[in-house]
Amino acid sequence: MKAPVAVLGAGTMGTGIAHVFAQYGHPVAWVEIEQSRWEKALNTVSQNIDRQIKKGSLSPEDKEPILNRLRFYSELSSAVQNVELVVEAVPEDLELKISVWREVSKHAPEQTIFATNTSSISITQLAAQVKRPERFIGMHFMNPVPVMRLVEVIKGLQTSDATVEAIMDWARSLNKEPILVQDYPGFISNRVLMPMINEAIYALYQGVATREAIDSIMKLGMNHPMGPLELADFIGLDVCLAILKVLYEGFGDPRYAPCPLLVKMVQAGYLGRKSGRGFYEYN
Repeated sequence: MKAPVAVLGAGTMGTGIAHVFAQYGHPVAWVEIEQSRWEKALNTVSQNIDRQIKKGSLSPEDKEPILNRLRFYSELSSAVQNVELVVEAVPEDLELKISVWREVSKHAPEQTIFATNTSSISITQLAAQVKRPERFIGMHFMNPVPVMRLVEVIKGLQTSDATVEAIMDWARSLNKEPILVQDYPGFISNRVLMPMINEAIYALYQGVATREAIDSIMKLGMNHPMGPLELADFIGLDVCLAILKVLYEGFGDPRYAPCPLLVKMVQAGYLGRKSGRGFYEYN
């Protein structure tokens, strides 16, 4: 049996992360406080496995063992007591993450590595909340996790080289491609991506072109698989806004200021695919 892991959160990213660890043989203690989300999360994993079977990357016989490796917990303390790695994928909220990591630090074994899937929040700041900050690191998976190969590995000020090497090995064992970056707001992926998305929103806000035209230009001219507005809907407009706020506050540079249209849409509850409406409408 491979090393047990804990995954915290059963949202989009937590579900994908739990899926991948279970697919590669790890027992997963999957923590989600809201038990109403358990069935939905498990159904999502099941449907994604069916897609993998259809594509030929998994066989039908693989499905049941993968699902059997996933065990839900509503209590964080009991889930992390016997694991070698904790991967946190709770919403992108600093205070929430701090409270979660303080609790994890009380109950996890001394040798456990702590990894956060944050897309923008300071690894150094979060590491300061745990008892063994040298074992704290960023492990930023890309969405959809079962498909995307990149894992952005973020080294905080306190993170030891041994922890970096261990997480690089963990990522490779999941057939991912880990790439190391240093701890600055947005790291690399979102420091580059979010200003592009924000600029596309500004172009729509200023009436430069329609949503379809903006997305088509980036797909046809830059060979992007999704246009920036479609991608923002896929990521979640609330997530985009949260990341831009971190960039803006972290660098104090007006080029990262969120477009007023993005702010208004989030205030209205138009969050993209997950809410049924963003820059596009979804059934």
